[in-house]
Amino acid sequence: MERRTLLKTMAAAAAWQPIASTRLSARASSARTIRRVRPGDAGWPSAEAWRTLKDAVRGNLIEAHSLLSACETDANGAPCREVENNLYNPFYIGDQPGGTQVSGWLDAWTPAPSVYAVKALNAGDVAAAVDFARTNNLRLVVKGAGHSYQGTSNAADSLLIWTRAMNDVTLHDGFVPKGGDGKVRPVPAVSAGAGAVWIDLYHAVTSEGGRFVQGGGCTDVGVAGLVQSGGFGSFSKGFGTSAASLLEAEIVTADGKVRIVNAFNDPDLFWALKGGGGGSWGVVTRLTLRTHDLPEHFGVAWGKIEAHSDDAFRKLIAQFFAFYVQNLFNPHWGEQISVMPDNTLKLSMVSQGLDRQQSKEVWKPFFDWVNEQGDLSIADAIGAGATMARGWWDISNNSAMIPDRREGAPAYRGWWSGDQAQVGAYLHGYDSLWLPAALLGKHKRQTLVDALFAASRHKKVDLHFNKGLAGSSADTLAAAKNTATNPDVLNAFALAIIADGEAPAYPGIGWDAIDLQAAHKDARAIDAAAAELRKVAPDAGSYVSESNYFNASWRRAFWGSHYARLLAIKNRYDPDGLFFVHHGVGAESWSADGFTRSI
Repeated sequence: MERRTLLKTMAAAAAWQPIASTRLSARASSARTIRRVRPGDAGWPSAEAWRTLKDAVRGNLIEAHSLLSACETDANGAPCREVENNLYNPFYIGDQPGGTQVSGWLDAWTPAPSVYAVKALNAGDVAAAVDFARTNNLRLVVKGAGHSYQGTSNAADSLLIWTRAMNDVTLHDGFVPKGGDGKVRPVPAVSAGAGAVWIDLYHAVTSEGGRFVQGGGCTDVGVAGLVQSGGFGSFSKGFGTSAASLLEAEIVTADGKVRIVNAFNDPDLFWALKGGGGGSWGVVTRLTLRTHDLPEHFGVAWGKIEAHSDDAFRKLIAQFFAFYVQNLFNPHWGEQISVMPDNTLKLSMVSQGLDRQQSKEVWKPFFDWVNEQGDLSIADAIGAGATMARGWWDISNNSAMIPDRREGAPAYRGWWSGDQAQVGAYLHGYDSLWLPAALLGKHKRQTLVDALFAASRHKKVDLHFNKGLAGSSADTLAAAKNTATNPDVLNAFALAIIADGEAPAYPGIGWDAIDLQAAHKDARAIDAAAAELRKVAPDAGSYVSESNYFNASWRRAFWGSHYARLLAIKNRYDPDGLFFVHHGVGAESWSADGFTRSI
């Protein structure tokens, strides 16, 4: 029972127990409320205090503005045109202090700039900002690239610590964590500043270095945020999560101390950083990740198959899963299929470690079966193949990637065209749940097929096989087990994601207003689809980075049996709750906006 609930229960009981009423009233009155200050409050820092902070960070304290503030000032000016021309460039959005990858969520959150931002260049800048926020009772926000569906990297009336400029990348032939000399062997690794995004690491580690680092599928996602949230990528069935690859981190905690944490120093905090959620533990300023041998080939399988009736669609889904269990349920294959309301099955899968011929041979039985069915047809060409892994993120030879063409942008920087719809999207709804591998068994598989069909009557269902680790190697599972990520992932064959939204709707955009009636209808359809899947996976967990903003059972869903340990670590390193994010560890003690706490 939560403390506030307990106090209410005790107070009610006191009305029926006069003898104890004085004692209980005194106990109840001992609870007090803590409120962070806002501009205009008596405790808000003076102009002189802000100048002191600005001096401490060598001038890198800036006023924060909304992404489209230039258009509010002059809709025809060059600064406004620059923003409008780059609203679909995720790297541009991440390079703005007021930029958020998502432009909001229906009934959940709307982008709101901080009052000031510290554009941190090193851990000392971060420490100065943390000390200032703590001593002045400020709402603090941390942002690297701003790729948060939950809106956790922005808040009105706050101080922003912005780490985007801390984006250096360093390769190590043999790295040993601090305190590990003579205890562990050196391993190949890569270190990155908190503002680095995954394309920065893929370029350095793979394109130039010929090795692999486990990161996110979206190239513009921040490295630090992904690791703290768990960190799935296209090839996680083979290489695990980013969190499981973490060797060491530099972090500034709520006391303003710069700590080097790893398995030998602050091991409990180190464990919490491996999937315990971004923004809850401090400000990560640098991370070091293990790198892996690069397979010779990465592969793909693609296409869309249309069923001519509901019965044919059920048959298609069932046949796919029979094929999946026999041929794809292993460390080689990841990414996704989509089960669509129009009775189509879309294939968007990738592989590692298989060459072109091997990939084609794997898929041949399924493709042959599809071509033999009179009640199925090929809506988009189906096929499978592979390419050299070292060129996977080489934008110069990859038509599937969109280059960042801004002047001064690194030549290697680009994003997958398949991720374009996410850039600036306004979400109507979003939900996810891990589907247990037990559903793939012969006796339960039909219930899975029926649930997917029922869910698809409401909305498209994406099954991300790489975001469930069942079917991975024993070593991969063991490494993931030693992270704070919900243990449900170890027994899940896929993460089901149901989500939708519309084009950018940033405040001040001036385009067509949101059709709220249609948006709410869409949100209800998402909820209905997720409910169909929960009938067969009622206790399924949910991936914290890709989840329902309104999930009332978020503690169990995001972290399962790990939550109690995470909360104890939170109370040790951040007892006053300086670091707050929506549905982050310890958030249950705070108001929804992170400004009020009852203790």
